[in-house]
Amino acid sequence: MIRKVVYLVSLFFLLQNTLLSYSSNPKDFINELVNDAISKLSDKNLNIEQKKTFINKIALENVDINALGLYTLGELRKSSSVEDISNYQVSFEKYFLKSLTSRLTDYSSGKFEIIGVDKKSTNYTIVNSKITPKDGPEIVIDWRVYTKNPENPLIRDLIIEGLSLARTQKEEFSSILNSNDNDINALFKTLEEFSKN
Repeated sequence: MIRKVVYLVSLFFLLQNTLLSYSSNPKDFINELVNDAISKLSDKNLNIEQKKTFINKIALENVDINALGLYTLGELRKSSSVEDISNYQVSFEKYFLKSLTSRLTDYSSGKFEIIGVDKKSTNYTIVNSKITPKDGPEIVIDWRVYTKNPENPLIRDLIIEGLSLARTQKEEFSSILNSNDNDINALFKTLEEFSKN
């Protein structure tokens, strides 16, 4: 009996992981991932916590949060201690996930469509897309997909209407650091305060 229960639980988790694995082709990867997210976010049978959990799981598995965090830290990443970088990565991940899930309703409606693909190199592909909300103008979004490991594409940036979210975040963090004599602890404090709210 115990063996049967263990088997059923293992099968459940295997199926869950299979459901969340997306294509390795950048175009299909983005299409599957976004449509999966829209479907879950518009599911009235899921409460807000279940939706947050799902989005966090998608982000942790499909966004290169560590690389994004290092990029947004800017030049300070070269002169900071290993311990400070490690602490920053933890704070940045919490901040990133919180900012992603704080606006779930923004992503729950509309039609998503891939409109083009631009393979920049063997490591990067830009997937061009647009979202047409039920109310309001269409939004053009370019997805920067890192493909160094072709079997595991990762999102490194979103460019919304020509504005890079990674670059914008880097500029915001740089402003915080410049106002505080490049003290990384001031950035930790800002990230922690945002994550608590």
